[in-house]
Parts: sequence; C-alpha cells; structure tokens
Amino acid sequence: MIALLIRDLRLAVRAGGGFGLGLAFFLIVVTLVPFGVGPQGDILARIAPGVLWLGALLACLLSLDRIFALDFEDGSLDLLATAPIPMEGVVTMKALAHWVTTGLPLVVAAPVFGVLLHLDMQAYRWLVISLLIGTPALSVLGTFGAALTVGLKRGGLLLSLLVLPLYIPTLIFGAELIRRGAQGMSVQTPLMMLVGITAAVIALVPFASAAAIRVNLR
Repeated sequence: MIALLIRDLRLAVRAGGGFGLGLAFFLIVVTLVPFGVGPQGDILARIAPGVLWLGALLACLLSLDRIFALDFEDGSLDLLATAPIPMEGVVTMKALAHWVTTGLPLVVAAPVFGVLLHLDMQAYRWLVISLLIGTPALSVLGTFGAALTVGLKRGGLLLSLLVLPLYIPTLIFGAELIRRGAQGMSVQTPLMMLVGITAAVIALVPFASAAAIRVNLR
C-alpha cells in the first residue's frame, strides 16, 4: 500500500497535476476577485471565506480526471483490480496521493492568499483548520467521479457535473466555519458538521468508487 502511494505521488507530480497547477489556479481566482468586486477592504473581508473555499474546491477539481486515467491507459488498473490488495484500499491510496499533491499545498498557501482578500486576523486559524478537515473529503469524493468516468474520452466535463453537487455541503460548512471564527461566534456546529461529512465520506465513498471501477473494467 505504501509503495502504491509513493508511486502515485511520483506520477501525479510528473503528470503536471501536482503542486504547481492547483496553487496557480488558486492564486488566479484570489487575484481576480478584487478586480471584479472592487478594492474595498470591508467587502473583500466579508466574502473572503467563501472565495477562498471556492478557489480551493475548484483547484482540487482540476486534477481529478488524472486519478485513475493514467492507470487505465497503461493497463495498471486492470492489474490492481486482480491484485490481492482490496480495490477499496487502492482507491483510498489514490485519494491520499491526490490530497497530498493538491489539497495539502492549498492548506499551506491559503493563509498567504487570505492576505490578498483582507481576511480578518481571527479567521486565519479557522481557515487552516477548515481546509485541513474539508479538503480530504474533496479528494475522496473526487475518486467517485473519476471512477464513474474512467475510460471515457473527454470525461472531464461530466466528472465536474457529477462531483460539484457532492462538494456543496463541504463548501457551505467550511466557509461558515471561517466566517464564524472571524466574527468571534461559536464554531462548534459548522466544525462538527465538517468533521462528520469528512468522516462519512472517507468511510463510505471508497466502497462506491471501488464498485464503479469494477463495473467499468468488465
């Protein structure tokens, strides 16, 4: 399993879907927002939680189609399906590799990008916490969409249409956690909801993704 994780990390970086692409897209989103809504600091600070979370979500979405595509093209996915390793474990390692190369860099860079949106100082801690808890759910949910569309030519748009509705609860509670933290309000409800969503996704979605892969490989 560890060897599979290391292999996927190397492939993700070599394929160009790793650290740089997601961070560049995240930076572009954050940089363009002030041009669209104006340079007023109070307005930017008010919308910063939602913009930062939306930018991170879209950045994660960019490389989802590569999760299984490379293995499908070279036949490795067929070998993994017949290997003694459970397909659910393979999906979990794929999701972990995607999070390490895409989600984790976004968590680290988000506070820096928050400065561009005049994010309140009290919100930086909750920004990191919300992304650290929520982005793993984005990667795991992405494996489900990638499993459904594996083998399809130009399936990127279909993948986005399938996955984006599933991302909405994580987006809502992640942004609400930052917003409440910035205002000094209680963050218990959005924090517990975000933790619950991520835990449920990690526990259940790998089984659905593995089933979808088995169907597509028949």
